[in-house]
Amino acid sequence: MDNSLKILLIEDDTIEVMKFNRALSALKLNHKLQNATNGEEALKILEQKDRLPDIILLDLNMPKINGIEFLTILKNDEVLRYIPTIILSTSNNKKDLLECYKIGIAGYVLKPLKYEEYVSKIEKLLAYWSVNQLIMI
Repeated sequence: MDNSLKILLIEDDTIEVMKFNRALSALKLNHKLQNATNGEEALKILEQKDRLPDIILLDLNMPKINGIEFLTILKNDEVLRYIPTIILSTSNNKKDLLECYKIGIAGYVLKPLKYEEYVSKIEKLLAYWSVNQLIMI
């Protein structure tokens, strides 16, 4: 069984994207990563319904369409609403957390400051979603 994931990372911070790529590389994970720098760009990617990601990792604080606005659009779409969406953010604002769960996220992961802790969280997150039964849309 192939446990590699198609991941859409929605992150506007270039350093965070590099850190995520570095973590994947350090963990020797064979996942396919696509990056969008904001919600608008991500929605354009998701228009290709035959090439949808298995999971979406979403930052909350982004230009144009923020994470919560993006989530609302995603969860109102009859096809896209089933893609597990995990918040990957530095925000530990309880209001954001509650709003995201209310809209329908699959998880909320706080980015730690230490790189080693970040890699450990990414490893656990991707290990879980690699073995989870995903809906193939």
